[in-house]
Amino acid sequence: MNEQEFEKQLNALHERVLSKALSDEEKNYTESLFESIRHVNKYGQEFWYARDLQIALEYTEWRNFCKVIEKAKEACRGSNNAVSDHFVDVNKIVNAGATSKDIGDIQLSRYACYLIVQNGDPRKKVIALGQTYFAVKTRQQELIENYENLSDQKRIAIRQEMKEHNKMLVAAAKDAGVETTLDYAIFQNYGYMGLYGGLKASDIKERKGLKKSQDILDYMGYEELAANLFRATQTEAKLRRENIQGKQEANKTHFEVGKKVRDTIKDLGGTMPEDLPTPEKSIQQLEREQKKKLK
Repeated sequence: MNEQEFEKQLNALHERVLSKALSDEEKNYTESLFESIRHVNKYGQEFWYARDLQIALEYTEWRNFCKVIEKAKEACRGSNNAVSDHFVDVNKIVNAGATSKDIGDIQLSRYACYLIVQNGDPRKKVIALGQTYFAVKTRQQELIENYENLSDQKRIAIRQEMKEHNKMLVAAAKDAGVETTLDYAIFQNYGYMGLYGGLKASDIKERKGLKKSQDILDYMGYEELAANLFRATQTEAKLRRENIQGKQEANKTHFEVGKKVRDTIKDLGGTMPEDLPTPEKSIQQLEREQKKKLK
């Protein structure tokens, strides 16, 4: 499933559930109400302020709303989630005559908002609307995170395969006469030029906005990695199968295999590798994040 298909499914879920649970008027009101008080930080993470949500949920007194928040925190702990990940105490300065004072506030994740409306006063119509809204939105977020996690796992797995097959490619190239480090760098460039429509490794790096020290393969999505893995495995196999000898012939073989992979992508209506998006996180970052989760 590509990203467009995934986005289409998310929108379908949103429309299917909200349209059944709410009238068009309620749906429009609910969307505008809760989206209007949504904030996004510099890291692209969304959040709500508790004092804004208090007003939206028609709680007149902060102390009464705090009781609901405490119940939500208990539910968060009961679900084995870290409260500090979803409820963050922050300062809120308000003017009080000639002076100003800090009345305090809480930054809430979407999940925190979901827990709050689940523990709110069920007699309030807006609570019922909020329960439906945040239930759907929270489920959408879960699907997005699962999709991203799956994509990350694919990247890590294919990158590991790429490391192993590159060792085999180095050995096959050496048997063909590609002996020095410089020889192998040239040989690799021929493979890239075939697959990337004439672009060398340095050109690809530049397009991706990478430093010289950064490895191209660590900044490829799983689709781009898969194309390169196919290039590497098929070149290694062809060098050995046809007992190709000489640096020039090896370079020519690598270019031809790369171009064949490119032509196949084109014939299938796929995106050319140089036009695929560069992931924000490197393979090393993903691996570190996975290790933290396992601790």
